[in-house]
Amino acid sequence: MDFGQLSHFLRVRREALTPEELGIKSTTRRRTPGLRREEVATRAGISTDYYTRLEQARAPQPTPSVLRGLTRALRLTLDERDHLFRLAGHTPPDRLLADDHVSPVLLSLLDRLHDMPAQIMTDLGEVLAQNTLATAVFGDHTRLDGPDRSVIYRWFTSPELRAAYPPEDQAQESRMIAADLRAALVRRNDPRAHALVDRLLAESPEFAELWADHDVAVLRGRRKRFRHAEMGLLELDCQALLEENRSQILALFVPAAGTDTADRLALLGVLSASQEH
Repeated sequence: MDFGQLSHFLRVRREALTPEELGIKSTTRRRTPGLRREEVATRAGISTDYYTRLEQARAPQPTPSVLRGLTRALRLTLDERDHLFRLAGHTPPDRLLADDHVSPVLLSLLDRLHDMPAQIMTDLGEVLAQNTLATAVFGDHTRLDGPDRSVIYRWFTSPELRAAYPPEDQAQESRMIAADLRAALVRRNDPRAHALVDRLLAESPEFAELWADHDVAVLRGRRKRFRHAEMGLLELDCQALLEENRSQILALFVPAAGTDTADRLALLGVLSASQEH
């Protein structure tokens, strides 16, 4: 591990970013260029004190999960991410097998969305990044590990997750999810996709029955009804913006016209902001 180069690299990348690139509205004049340390730390999911010590070459070796958070917070490219891992004494993630590097372009789009829930996901249903409103509506899915990282897996195996969806909507949702997963499996044809399908076939009779129908369709948009514990029923039009290779998706949840969902989301946004302070 090269503490000196690591600290210098973090500082240079932090100072190269502008608040506007991350959708940060600054109300005061900044004395130094780039982001503040606390802004990077918040987006990386670590404490400001720990990030400060990293920049000062006084911190213990960061874990891979910390490095993944820093990669997203600093909008690093794949080459820059690999460089960061090596400076920290870790082997970079395999580019063919790992899906956890998010395009800086998608992250920049996500940062500009404040009035609707939005999240970046893989085509295997793994949530990689969420804006504040998406976390308030659906919960924080970015910290889940193992099979539970995939909302597809949890849809077919977790009664708790499905309980938030009206019973009359669940059969169609299941069919659409299975058809989308089949498209992803053939498109990717990699061990991660096959492992997810094999696990679902073993654990979910419902999934196995749907899988046998061989339906295939890429999900681009649909109406989603979700019952929030505090806000009640939210009706959302889900639109998916696909990356060129379709391995990652920016999912937008737009309040459905003719409903009071927009007002409920606005209130939830205010409540979430007050809890953060």
